[in-house]
Formats: sequence, C-alpha cells, structure tokens
Amino acid sequence: MIVSKSFRLSEYRVVAALLGFFIFLFSTHAQSEESIVDTLQVHGFLSQALIITDDNDFFGPSSQGAGSFKYTEAGLNASMRPHQDILIAAQLLSRRAGGSGSDAHPELDYGLIDYQMISDQQRTFGIQLGRIKNPFGFYNQTRDVAFTRPSILLPQSIYFDRTRSLGLSGDGVTLYHDEKLVNGTIRSQVGFGRARIENDVERTLGLDSFPGSLKPGSSAIGQIRYEHDGGRIITAISAAKANAEYSSDGHRPGDGSFQFQPLIFSLQYNQELWTLTAEYATRHLKLSEFDSVANSSTRGESWYLQFTRRFNNNWQWLVRYDSLVNNRNDRSGKTFEANGFGPAHSQFADDLTFGLQWTPHPQVMIASEYHHVDGTGWWPNQGNDDAVETSRRWNMWLFQVSLRF
Repeated sequence: MIVSKSFRLSEYRVVAALLGFFIFLFSTHAQSEESIVDTLQVHGFLSQALIITDDNDFFGPSSQGAGSFKYTEAGLNASMRPHQDILIAAQLLSRRAGGSGSDAHPELDYGLIDYQMISDQQRTFGIQLGRIKNPFGFYNQTRDVAFTRPSILLPQSIYFDRTRSLGLSGDGVTLYHDEKLVNGTIRSQVGFGRARIENDVERTLGLDSFPGSLKPGSSAIGQIRYEHDGGRIITAISAAKANAEYSSDGHRPGDGSFQFQPLIFSLQYNQELWTLTAEYATRHLKLSEFDSVANSSTRGESWYLQFTRRFNNNWQWLVRYDSLVNNRNDRSGKTFEANGFGPAHSQFADDLTFGLQWTPHPQVMIASEYHHVDGTGWWPNQGNDDAVETSRRWNMWLFQVSLRF
C-alpha cells in the first residue's frame, strides 16, 4: 500500500515495468495486423474553479476577498492493448483542494492490468490487478473528471471530500462479470486488497494530533448493478469493509483499530431530456482497542434526491437535496456537543443545490452552482478554520471551467 500523498518515483518504475513486460509478452501473439502502438490511447482533462462562501472557508480562503481559486484538477490517462484480451491502463492525477501548491503533486489515481477471460455477446468475465477505482455508488469511479459529474461538487453526503482517499480507490485485485438478460444487463464487481488511507482520514477521526500513524489493513468492496431497457432504469447496491490499524508512538491514545463499513443503494431513471437520481447510504464506523475516549461505534446515514434537465442541446440544469447525519442516535448533535467534542452542527448537514452546465464544445464545459447548507457534517476542515467558530448555516457559490482532450 502506498500511503504517501505524492507520487513516488518507484510508482513510475512499477508502471513502466508492467507496460514493458506485457508489451513484450503479448506482442508476438497479436490477433491482427494492427501494432500495439496503434492501440495506444491518451486523454487528459483540466478543471479550474472559483469558490465563494459567506462563512466556513471551503478549499481555501473562500470567505475572504474575491474567493478561493484553490480548487484545481488535472489528469492524464493512457491505455494500451498488447493483446486482444489484455488492457493496461493508468491515470496520473494532480488535485489541489485548498492547502498550498505543493499539495498538487501528481498521484497514481489508478493503474491496472485487465484480463478478460470470457468476452462474447452474452457475457464478459475478467480480472483486474493493481490500483483500482472503487465501484462505489454511481459516480465514484469517474468522480475526478468534471465532464462525468452532474455538478461541480458531487453529493457530499455520499462522495466525501473530507475523507476522499478512503473511498477513492484501493490496491489489490477485482473480479467483474457482465451478463446480458432479455431486457437488460446485470453487472457485478468484487475486489480485495488494501484501501488508501491518507492524512484526511486521520484528521477526520481526530487522530492527527497524536504522534502515531494509521496503516491500512485488508479490505473488500463489491457492487451489483442492473441496467434495464438500455439504461432507462439503473439500480445498484454497493458495500465495502475497510480496516486499518493505528500504531501509537506515545501513551495516548494507544494502539487501536479502525473499521469502516458503508452500504449504498442507488436508483436512477433516465428519459431523453431529464434524469432522476437517488442514493441512500448507511455507514458504520468503529474505533476500538484504544486506551482512551477515542473508542467509539457509530452508524451514520446519508441520502440525496437529484433532478437534472437537459435543454437546447448543450445546456443542463440541476436541483438536488442532500442530507447527512454522522450518528443516527444523535441526529441533532446535541449529545456530541454536551460531551465537549465540538459544535452540534458538525454532526449533520442538509444541502440544497442549484446548478447549471453549458457545453459550448465537446471539449469545453462551463458550470456554476449554488449551495445553501445547514450544518457542517461534511465540511472539509483543512486547518484553515476552528470547527468551534464555524457557522451552522452558510452559502456557497462555485464557478468552474473544464477542458478535455
């Protein structure tokens, strides 16, 4: 498991070695006259946003002056087929979401070898090995590409930015199976390996103030997805279990373990000009075996309902209501506050969002959106504010320009 926030030189060497090995191994068994180089595809994207809030800085000093330009996403991906049954694909991602410019070091977003053992008109069965994007809800596997998102920010109750590394991807192996039925297609994935756990997870758990470290353990994730009538109706169930061990360098909070178990139900209905999407999730989070009050076991709840409407060929507007509670037994957060852990409004968030997208060219998109938020349950505390001083009710405006090739 690679825990570093920056993309290490060793990762470049691993990817280069894999590419070279499989190109050499399968080049003599190509099934057509097309050379391997001809199968190479390279794509990229770049997005820059301006964020303005009246309170609660979000991704930089958004409540000050003209707002924050510290939300930038840039990616470069490539894929190649050294054999008709083998796909090698990787993507480097540079992402700045607040913080300093040094936070935008390129990372290996995904890097995998995909081998299809069965592929015909009826079914597909294959295996992937490497760093793989998690099949988590509808949007997680392409969440960093603005053109695949219905809004600038995905529903934060499901697709957290405050603990982004935990849900984004994992290092291991994934099996996938697609089966065509009379009226639709059923797709399934199951993966095993290690989740990515970085500083954002330790900060959210309150462990960053102690001289220890959180190391990932064995994890598993799976999804079953059914697409009916060419995608007119799409349903999915996603489940995962991520484990980690905390090693303490001092007396507090001691050695312990972390376990995270989300379960997501997804439903989408598509028509020619509009789409209705809903997702509901429960999240069980457990800290155990510590020597202090760090031990806890909570079950959170999240859901959103989203309507998008397409018009004039290249325009789309959106309205969404997004709701989150960190603890179903303390929905208002009053018990959390009474115990001295922080403000009550840090335990929930209700977000009403309005968005507009314009795609004047297939490679250019301009987007804007407005959020009215009650609570800071998903607010990404990056050290630029004291949680006690945050406002319960706040407003946020976002503007973004995105390019792709």
